[in-house]
Amino acid sequence: MLNHNTGPTIAIIGAGLAGLSCATQLQAKGFKVQVFEKSRGPSGRMSTRNGEGWSADHGAQYFMARDPLFMDELNTWLTAGVAAKWHPHLKVYEDGQWRESASNDQRYVGIPSMNSPGKYLAKNLDVIYSQTIHSIAHKNGKWTLSSLENGKLEGQFDFLVLAIPSPQAFALTNLVDQSIEAKNQVDMLGCWTVMAVFNEKQSIPFDAAFINGEIISWISRNNSKPQREGQESWTIHANPQWSQEWIELDKDEASKQILECAKRLGLDCQHAAISIHRWRYASGSTVANPGFKVFEDIQLGLCGDWLHGGRVEGAWLSAYRLANAITAQTTL
Repeated sequence: MLNHNTGPTIAIIGAGLAGLSCATQLQAKGFKVQVFEKSRGPSGRMSTRNGEGWSADHGAQYFMARDPLFMDELNTWLTAGVAAKWHPHLKVYEDGQWRESASNDQRYVGIPSMNSPGKYLAKNLDVIYSQTIHSIAHKNGKWTLSSLENGKLEGQFDFLVLAIPSPQAFALTNLVDQSIEAKNQVDMLGCWTVMAVFNEKQSIPFDAAFINGEIISWISRNNSKPQREGQESWTIHANPQWSQEWIELDKDEASKQILECAKRLGLDCQHAAISIHRWRYASGSTVANPGFKVFEDIQLGLCGDWLHGGRVEGAWLSAYRLANAITAQTTL
């Protein structure tokens, strides 16, 4: 058991929404929390690509809130001005036909960009960016970490949380206990994402569309979201199965195939400026359980959307419940 009187310290690897939420909860409970993130900024897959005169949400496109706990968190974001409702004109393409979406779900986005809620959470946390943790060790009840950039890092931690995609988490746990992966592995699929930037507004009769039975699974006009400025940009997600099958495809070839599909669907990007991003781990299990994982014998926790049904809400709930579990096993 950890003991608050001795100042328990917790290292969290990953500053996506799960890592940030877990850190926020634990810090509020009195733990000393240090977050490590390989990227230059927070938010993980709630990301925004910024270019000269344009931006595009190229990870999570929106989120919904159904659980009362997450609804409370969302209300905090709304009050803080880092999230807002999004009311897109939404269509569906299926069996070669277009139709209006019958969905009445309320969708939300970060404002002025999708990474804004993550930035909001990170501002009150101790986050070290550009630190790729490639090795972990557990000895005498303490965790030590090593990064590609700086080797073995200073400091020891009482508890370690891995708030990163399943394959990355188990690559680290294998250094400590290979049986963890064997019992808990969850496959995650990649996603090829194309961003197209136009000089003029496109005459497309929708703001976003779900695409079924094609290489593409989603198209969205970023400028239809609140507080988006600059040139018109569109985000195009390839479907997870195609993306995973062709995850090692050359970027130019992946872009070519995705844009050919977009053109058949009515979005001609011939005169657009194109960027492409490969999300190697984009989507995982849609099963709600187990929510999170705790290995009390070595003081290790795992959280993320892949443990809680996917989606933004799942990432936050997984982290929140892991933080509560860590607190519950701590001696006050």
